[in-house]
Amino acid sequence: MAAGGPRLPDTVLFEIFLYLDHADVLSVGLVCQQWRAVARDEFLWKELFYRYYRVSRDVPRHPAAVSWYDEFQRLYDTIPCVEVQALKEHSDQVLHLSFSHSGCLFASCSKDCTVKIWSNELDISLQHSSNMRPYNWSYTQFSQFNSDDSLLLVSGVFVGPHNSSSGEIAVISMENFTLLSRVRNKPYDVFGCWLNETNLISGNLHRIGRITSCSVLWLNNAFQGIESENVNVVKRLFKIQNLNASTIRTVMVADCSRYDSPDLLLDYEEQLAASSTCPVFDLGSDSEEEEAKPKQPPEPAIQELPDAGGVPAEDGLQQFFDDIMEGHMRPAMTETELETKVAELFVRNRTKPPEPNLLPTDSNSKTKYLIFTTGCLTYSPHQIGIKRILPHQMTTAGPVLGEERRSDEFFDSLDHVIDIHGHIIGMGLSPDHRYLYVNSRAWPRDCVISDPMQPPPIAEEIDLHVFDLKTMKEVKRALRAHRAYTPNEECFFIFLDVSKDFVASGAEDRHGYIWDRHYNICLAKLQHDNVVNSVAFSPVEQELLLTASDDTTIKVWRSPRAVRVRQARRPRPRKLLFSWLMNQKS
Repeated sequence: MAAGGPRLPDTVLFEIFLYLDHADVLSVGLVCQQWRAVARDEFLWKELFYRYYRVSRDVPRHPAAVSWYDEFQRLYDTIPCVEVQALKEHSDQVLHLSFSHSGCLFASCSKDCTVKIWSNELDISLQHSSNMRPYNWSYTQFSQFNSDDSLLLVSGVFVGPHNSSSGEIAVISMENFTLLSRVRNKPYDVFGCWLNETNLISGNLHRIGRITSCSVLWLNNAFQGIESENVNVVKRLFKIQNLNASTIRTVMVADCSRYDSPDLLLDYEEQLAASSTCPVFDLGSDSEEEEAKPKQPPEPAIQELPDAGGVPAEDGLQQFFDDIMEGHMRPAMTETELETKVAELFVRNRTKPPEPNLLPTDSNSKTKYLIFTTGCLTYSPHQIGIKRILPHQMTTAGPVLGEERRSDEFFDSLDHVIDIHGHIIGMGLSPDHRYLYVNSRAWPRDCVISDPMQPPPIAEEIDLHVFDLKTMKEVKRALRAHRAYTPNEECFFIFLDVSKDFVASGAEDRHGYIWDRHYNICLAKLQHDNVVNSVAFSPVEQELLLTASDDTTIKVWRSPRAVRVRQARRPRPRKLLFSWLMNQKS
């Protein structure tokens, strides 16, 4: 609209801009004289923001935002949605991506059985590739840098005797890319993780019955070539009973030291009252607020059996067998139900109780939680288990098998269990470790599981739940947009990642997705030619995102703003012919 031309009412102009996309709104505004006049009108930009992004009116502006105009521009200009590079060095499906804490390097794992380490410079380039086939691996599936980026944990599937598949963890030095140690890991989808700079967590599984087992979590020293036999390189952390064919998988460690100063508070009321003191929560709480949650409430980790007048567990188990022999059990129990009942009775008085005073009382506490997927009804992971790691457990020093246990402390109890009521296919922590994001595919409402080997059908829609690890409650509504299609028995992990302001996830619909954490809205779909297995934000630059796919590529995405900045930095090619002609004339 030229200056001095016919003037539209501001409300009409506003309605026209509602039909433009982000780029049009921002670029047309630069040349439209009338729009310049109202460009800083907060009321108009607020209306435009809520209506364009379809954000609920009860959602306040981002706490760090200066104005609605800047907030509208942020959601357009800082989303990593522009593809700038495609890395094609892998020869098979790319399964996982992980950045170093400095953001200078990242690692990729693939079905081609290599782990590749990349240098994150102006243009990303391959720095090293390690082939794990000489160690009888089938493929690499997960990696994680330790806290000082000196070591890389790589998890993969190991082919053992008689073609049995288990897992193995390898530790690679970042100084010279040498293999330092290898640790068995069973089942392989425990993945493994770092507890601190030099100690990592692995798993093992012991079968007790057809559907009953025991998961043991081990702490391992990354440097296992220690010559002294008096120095332990491994120690048992926890031993947990599994019922109904469930197992512990997908372990990760959360550091609680920043819970009182998170990067972003997701509870809007808590944002307004950020200066108030947050109460200390009880991991074993059965509060009414927890029971009022819209989904199935979290179940206590130790599920109490009906107590017949305080009868000891041994007497209860004997009474149970007597009732069976005398035919008093009605209706008759199946073999599976019988095994589960006996296992529950056996474990009642053989489980170490939760540690008292588990929660930190100050923000400087070194409290850490071990978080993992588990279950109690079927083999598909449908619960999140949380266990406090005590200070003396953070080193391999001490007895090889951990602290001496009495006969009534054969198993460890969990401190908290979150029931998802669906198949968990991904988990990720926010950078401050305050929030846990969980990808899941829901079960039908009110479904009943009668056979643990036949879990309920799962939805194609993926729900992205958010849990506050300070209150152990779900916050916000579940995020949706991405989809998955494989059935229960073929369901695989889809990795997600969280930055300060955004959360991203892969999907089976050939796209990666980005949501805004504050407004709970989907901002971008990132195209691939096949399933997107993993995503990773740079920890120092959230406007850089990587996506990995079954199409064998890793795509690099940057925000429109970052693309403009990087293009401005690039030296323009010299016009050699023009320079030569000018020199000839002179």
